[in-house]
Amino acid sequence: MNILNEKIAVVGLGYVGLPLAVEFGKHRPVLGFDINQDRIRELRSGHDRTLEVADAELASVKQLAFSCDPEDLAACGVFIITVPTPIDKASRPDLTPLVKASETVGRCLRPGSLVIYESTVYPGCTEEVCVPVLEQVSGLKFNRDFFCGYSPERINPGDKVNTLTKIRKITSGSTPEVAKVVDQLYASIVKAGTYLAASIKVAEAAKVIENTQRDLNIAFVNELSIIFDRLGIDTIEVLEAAGSKWNFLPFRPGMVGGHCIGVDPYYLTHKAEEVGYRPQVILAGRKINDNMARYAARNLVRLMLNNKLDVSRSTVGVLGITFKENCPDIRNSKIADLVSELKSWNVNVVVMDPWADPDEVEQEYGIKLGSIGPENPVDSLIVAVGHNEFRKLSPVDLRKFCRTENPVLADLKALYDRHSAADAGFTVFRL
Repeated sequence: MNILNEKIAVVGLGYVGLPLAVEFGKHRPVLGFDINQDRIRELRSGHDRTLEVADAELASVKQLAFSCDPEDLAACGVFIITVPTPIDKASRPDLTPLVKASETVGRCLRPGSLVIYESTVYPGCTEEVCVPVLEQVSGLKFNRDFFCGYSPERINPGDKVNTLTKIRKITSGSTPEVAKVVDQLYASIVKAGTYLAASIKVAEAAKVIENTQRDLNIAFVNELSIIFDRLGIDTIEVLEAAGSKWNFLPFRPGMVGGHCIGVDPYYLTHKAEEVGYRPQVILAGRKINDNMARYAARNLVRLMLNNKLDVSRSTVGVLGITFKENCPDIRNSKIADLVSELKSWNVNVVVMDPWADPDEVEQEYGIKLGSIGPENPVDSLIVAVGHNEFRKLSPVDLRKFCRTENPVLADLKALYDRHSAADAGFTVFRL
């Protein structure tokens, strides 16, 4: 069996899986598989709601088919699993999607099959959790009858510059020979090249520390923001001054949400605790970042009280609910935490976001999206996401969104000049 000639199945068609299926589908037969029937119907109609793949590009891929029928997987010899790896309410890894996908693929394995995982996990997860599931369901023997690889995803949702083919891809395999095959497979579509890791476990570890490193850097500037606020210093002005040195890292304070940075460190700490070590620095960073939504909400309330606004009778407008700008992704959005904190103060909250799907937001967070503007004014504003639609607004425009004489503007993304915002009539807070 020549693995490189086998039909590929991409299991999980979200932000990671669909772009991957599209790129492979430009060169060879590919089956895009997802258990969500609505998602399959949507893709068959030629539209991607995540906006990662344009309709024209999707229509141009002739060797890509979509299915939610597990029996269709039997025609494939290479399986790439790209399902989510979230955390539960106790911040513990939830491997349910990964295990279920492994069970589905295991039923279709035949001698010579290759299973590659892209989902972000802790070091050892592929061989300690996924492989036993594949063996049990298939009845085949690992590294004799079937083989595995791991190539962590590096998708940046909403980024139209650093796309799949332009980001160097880490690859690995369960044997030296298979590792080379996996590397060749990805090298066929990734123009930026590949990096063959020493083992699957090394590749898993490399991925999980990428986002842990970013998490810690953001936690550092978030802590600086808290300190500088007490000192009466503007954090952004400090960072811009420090950034005049060539090797200063340009991180900014903010709420860390999304499917990666706010989640991946917990996978690493989980595994560390399994082997008898309780991480200190990583968990400290997580604690700081998880608290920033509450910190921002309480500062807004404090300033409203200082301005003699009746908080319990006020309406606060929140611009943005997605976890990042110019992207419809609402996974693990910390703005939902901010809204919850405001409601705990009996504040009426209206959230507006031109990028988010209203039904998805209501289903996920119980928040109904509304409208904010001169025709629907509020008492104070939080600009939580840097969508282009919000960046185009001036402080004068924003002031027309508020009906009170002394509104507060919480510019959490530092989109606006704070002096101009003050001149427009706002009491300004920013991280």
